[in-house]
Amino acid sequence: MNRLLGKTLLALFSLALALSANPASAASLFLTGHDPDFHASGSTGAQNINNAAINFIMDPIFNLAVFGGATKFLFVESTIATPGGHRIGKNGIIASGYVEGTDFDHVNAMGLNAALDLLGDIYGGIVIASDFGGLLTQAELDILNARSADIIDFLNIDNGGLYAMAEGNNGAGLTPGGGHFGFLPFVVSTTGLNQSEAGTTLTVFGIALGLTIVDVSSNFSHNIFDGTFGLNVVDIDSAGNILSLAGRGIIDPGSGLNPVPVPAAIWLFGTALLGLVGFSKRRKSV
Repeated sequence: MNRLLGKTLLALFSLALALSANPASAASLFLTGHDPDFHASGSTGAQNINNAAINFIMDPIFNLAVFGGATKFLFVESTIATPGGHRIGKNGIIASGYVEGTDFDHVNAMGLNAALDLLGDIYGGIVIASDFGGLLTQAELDILNARSADIIDFLNIDNGGLYAMAEGNNGAGLTPGGGHFGFLPFVVSTTGLNQSEAGTTLTVFGIALGLTIVDVSSNFSHNIFDGTFGLNVVDIDSAGNILSLAGRGIIDPGSGLNPVPVPAAIWLFGTALLGLVGFSKRRKSV
């Protein structure tokens, strides 16, 4: 093999690896009934949940928006006066090691529509506060739900990421109109729950995310999920109910997350390789 052919093959192989690591269409989702935005201000376990979730949805190997430079995530939470039993969830995100203005921007309902227009350009992911103990209100949730199609396009086309914490109108009742997780219309959850995390069990998938039993068993949770919707179960409560889900794939709004297809980059690389080998042989025969 001549030097030029070798260099060309190496360049094609590098391109194939880059494209294969960033599938053409694959959202990254992490949904949880925990409220680590509330607990992270005083709990290492809650901080670890935030870290595992945000690392998962913002992984540049899978997230094309981050791969292209949209390295911030958008944190969605109201700025209302904090009711009893709640905390400012943004403080929990900061306590988890993320710097406002550098790692994320915070937006409430007033600026949410404009911020959502920047998904894929400035923002590689969306992180949505819990409605208990964080401060997600009906105002933010209604906008997110109304923009569901845009959010799903961002997730599928830009390989964007989304991390959403507990929603159930618990505590001070900040989301009385419902529509919980409605920005992902296939998600069904049981709300109105306030349970201790004692007895929580991690799945193999949850362990692979870097989580430990201590992380998911030291605080509280406020909703469970009534199915997997094509995602992987991360942890379950003592009764076997699903507390957290995560996965990557193409979102079908009517049915859930579909498996990630094998990237065409591998096929492209193989075709180019065969073509170049054939060209080299032809040159030698002349």
